[in-house]
Amino acid sequence: MSSSIILGIESSCDDTSAAVIQDNKILSNIAANQQIHNEYGGVVPELASRAHQQNIIPVVEKAFSKANIQQNEICAIGFTRGPGLLGSLLVGTSFAKSLAMSLDVPLIEVNHLQAHILAHFIEDANPTPPTFPFLCLTVSGGHTMIVLVKDYFDMEIIGKTIDDAAGEAFDKIGKIFDLDYPAGPIVDRLAKDGNPDAFKFNKPKMGAYDYSFSGIKTSVLYFIQKEVRKDPDFIKDNLNDLCASVQKSIIEILMDKLEKAAKELNINDIAIAGGVSANSGLRQYMEANREKLGWNIFIPKFEYTTDNAAMIAMVAKLKYERGEFTDIRTTATAKYDL
Repeated sequence: MSSSIILGIESSCDDTSAAVIQDNKILSNIAANQQIHNEYGGVVPELASRAHQQNIIPVVEKAFSKANIQQNEICAIGFTRGPGLLGSLLVGTSFAKSLAMSLDVPLIEVNHLQAHILAHFIEDANPTPPTFPFLCLTVSGGHTMIVLVKDYFDMEIIGKTIDDAAGEAFDKIGKIFDLDYPAGPIVDRLAKDGNPDAFKFNKPKMGAYDYSFSGIKTSVLYFIQKEVRKDPDFIKDNLNDLCASVQKSIIEILMDKLEKAAKELNINDIAIAGGVSANSGLRQYMEANREKLGWNIFIPKFEYTTDNAAMIAMVAKLKYERGEFTDIRTTATAKYDL
């Protein structure tokens, strides 16, 4: 097949992103972040959709400019259909439909979670991509799951959280520590100067490969309440150690189930994806245990871990080669099974 140039659009939450891909090479990957949510301690859906409306045209124009191509050179447009915030998804979906109609090019719907996993096949995501079958620990603010990836579009969720996602746990515990939103990256930064063994927190006992993170959040809350009654400055005086201990606990919860799945399924190619895969502690744990576990580890470049359009463009490219196009009457969906 001749070389194809595809535009990808991502608007599932609070980042408006557009990317251009040619074959498996990303020519541009532009994102506009929404700072307005910081003062509310979480994403406000109505504000997010309004910001997407303001950002999407400049972001797409910048993606074309950086890729040094004209609109009429693209072969197709891929967009995030779901899962995500419905109002945010509607902005990206509507824009993608309109542009596809005006350029008379095919429209390709993309599952956001599938895109996180298939980002590993972007040309510069890894030195080499994982081989099938592989396991992918997909961890973000909204999702935590272990996925058995048998082929590009043959994936099975073998374990998932029954309550909070890992990223959500980081943010909620960060709020207990009075950290700004999003707290996950702040916890990661502060943990680097802390003692991960300073404090111990409860870990859930879940069956099979499933996760639970509500228990550690409650454990931290009760512990902090007890200590602050004795010493009002406890959090301030122990913040680095608290962050390091929380981070270690969450990473151990994640890795215990991943190690169990890899051993029982006899799979050695192990990947991580999603926003929490940017966590330095998680990356260091995997690298440090690579040889002991006998794993081939695949950790994507930082820019492909958070919500981004490059991963959307990658999936669109794979679907384009299969001729899997989307009817213009398709609608955004907040829930979209893997």
